[in-house]
Amino acid sequence: MIVCIAEKPSVARDIADVLGAKEKKDGYIEGNGYQVTWTFGHLCTLKEPHEYTPSWKTWSLGSLPMIPPRFGIKLISNPTYERQFHVIEGLMQKADMIINCGDAGQEGELIQRWVMQKAGAKCPVKRLWISSLTEEAIREGFSNLRDAADFQPLYEAGLSRAIGDWLLGMNATRLYTMKYGQNRQVLSIGRVQTPTLALIVNRQLEIQNFVPKQYWVLNTVYRDTTFSALIRKSDEELALEAEKQKEALAAGKKPKKEEENRGIDPITDRARGEELLARIKDVPFTVTSVTKKEGREAPLRLFDLTSLQVECNKKFAYSADDTLKTIQSLYEKKVTTYPRVDTTFLSDDIYPKCPSILKGLRGYETWTAPLEGTTLTKSKKVFDNSKVTDHHAIIPTGQPPVNLTDVERRVFDLIARRFIAVFYPDCRFSTTTVLGEVDGVEFKTSGRQILDPGWRMVFTANASAQEGGNDEANKENGEEDRVLPAFVKGESGPHVPELVEKWTQPPRPYTEATLLRAMETAGKLVDNDELRDALKENGIGRPSTRAAIIETLFKRNYIRKEKKNLIATPTGVELIQTIHEELLKSAELTGIWEKKLREIERRTYDASRFLEELKQMVAEIVTSVLSDNSNRHITVQAPPVAGKVARSTSASDDLPKKEPRKRSLRKKKAEAANAGTAPAPAVLADEWVGHPCPLCGKGTIIKGKTAYGCSEWRNGCTFRKPFDA
Repeated sequence: MIVCIAEKPSVARDIADVLGAKEKKDGYIEGNGYQVTWTFGHLCTLKEPHEYTPSWKTWSLGSLPMIPPRFGIKLISNPTYERQFHVIEGLMQKADMIINCGDAGQEGELIQRWVMQKAGAKCPVKRLWISSLTEEAIREGFSNLRDAADFQPLYEAGLSRAIGDWLLGMNATRLYTMKYGQNRQVLSIGRVQTPTLALIVNRQLEIQNFVPKQYWVLNTVYRDTTFSALIRKSDEELALEAEKQKEALAAGKKPKKEEENRGIDPITDRARGEELLARIKDVPFTVTSVTKKEGREAPLRLFDLTSLQVECNKKFAYSADDTLKTIQSLYEKKVTTYPRVDTTFLSDDIYPKCPSILKGLRGYETWTAPLEGTTLTKSKKVFDNSKVTDHHAIIPTGQPPVNLTDVERRVFDLIARRFIAVFYPDCRFSTTTVLGEVDGVEFKTSGRQILDPGWRMVFTANASAQEGGNDEANKENGEEDRVLPAFVKGESGPHVPELVEKWTQPPRPYTEATLLRAMETAGKLVDNDELRDALKENGIGRPSTRAAIIETLFKRNYIRKEKKNLIATPTGVELIQTIHEELLKSAELTGIWEKKLREIERRTYDASRFLEELKQMVAEIVTSVLSDNSNRHITVQAPPVAGKVARSTSASDDLPKKEPRKRSLRKKKAEAANAGTAPAPAVLADEWVGHPCPLCGKGTIIKGKTAYGCSEWRNGCTFRKPFDA
């Protein structure tokens, strides 16, 4: 008998249908020589500290660092999980072959490998590797099963990540809690969550310490067109440009043509501005140069998970976690491909399937009809095997979308339009730049005219049948998105100058969209797509885990949300200011570890070496913190949820674990004892009102007739705490 193991029951049912297994049993489906079973995500996890050494059960600075000689796994304590595992174990003990049908990614590989290891599986193992759950994709996958050995590096990378998170999280969390914590509350430290928090805190401090500076801009209006005086770039700006040029060259981009640094010095005092204004007021404006240049704009890139989360946050204010759940649901409904990807490219073998995918996009005939019967464009900016590893960009499968929720429909619409647009021609435009001069002061204006919209037609607002404003083409280009009058070099005439007062602006707080981009590029501000690709290797976290990292920061009460802005709480700020070890909070250093994990996947770095480096780093951090005699303390503000226990066991993970909804008081006390903490003291009920919602982080707690709830309940927040609880 061949045993197939999927990551969840719904996927197992899809696979069983394709294989012809129809007979439902307890915990599996059987038929046609197959037994198809499933997990519920993680069934196994790494052991707790006290399961290696009993003395580690008590939190003590003297027991640090905790470094087990050999890591082990255990079943997660949950009756449902345990019952299903025993079903899987029985099937695997008798199997002739096992087919790993887990999610086709690092986490999916780890989940199933741990289960097979715990079950003591001895038979040969094959791997199903697919990018969508359509019947065609599943059949194709089973006809091209791969050896499990091919994915050993993927497993080693996942295992290294899990052990690394355990080593750093368990040790640093206990270390900082015992050394700096108060009120016996846990200070959670994580390999990815702490550098992410540091990004938010550092930006917040930058804003708080920002001192605005006044300056003036000299404009003049000639023939109903506003011209601005050319400003000479400062040495700092020139150095920054040179650094960006250097990074662009490293990413393989062509160097920009060096421009002459012309213009007046920035106007930093009104007197000088008034002097310039008086100087040019009665002198005619003369046009010195008119240049027209035609350009092309390629279609927007296809989505990877991060860019989809960014777009959904900007357009619809969806959180990264909301978007991940939605795209996962679309994947399971078979209308989009595998979501947890970090590439925006397609492999060449997808190209022949594209006409049928376009044909299946019902409701989009306005834009797909012109492509029918034509040879579809095959751009290197879309199809590039060298840019695709395990999975390609997120695209529709061609299966008509039915029974979608409003949220799913909006997300699907973004994906569908991006896919259609890549087969349309480039947008052609003309840019006109006009230079003028008044008594030696140079002025400039520019405008842009669309000559042929090309792919932009797919995003026009009046053609959109979907909600949310899908006019991606109409990006904010300021004054450049306008047609200028016909100017002629040498013409001259009167003008109306003005001096405009302005103030320098602080950087903006992070939103989920900008934070995701910062995590992707290890904190570097990058707008260019090619440059962003080059920095992805050093990004912190993975596309599949970044949403959970942000959610973890909310749950730890380290950050909160003000409208779309992410704001660090006093606890979050104090924690980052207390941590002096750059290894713990540097996005750049964390990005280097992420790069090594990717290299483990590609067999260019040794997993054991990575773990040895982490062990050494943990030991150095422990020594450094223990030698601190400053007597500093961090004020911990627990979220206002009565009876909730601060969980230390999950503090080692950058991903929060799901818990059973109902737990007995005895179990709560036992968990608190295991964690070395006491249950949090009950908060006076009426004091809850007005606190941030601990579930969504967006709303505040309000008082109803029988329970407390969230002010965002109309928008879907389900937080509810009965009075008698």
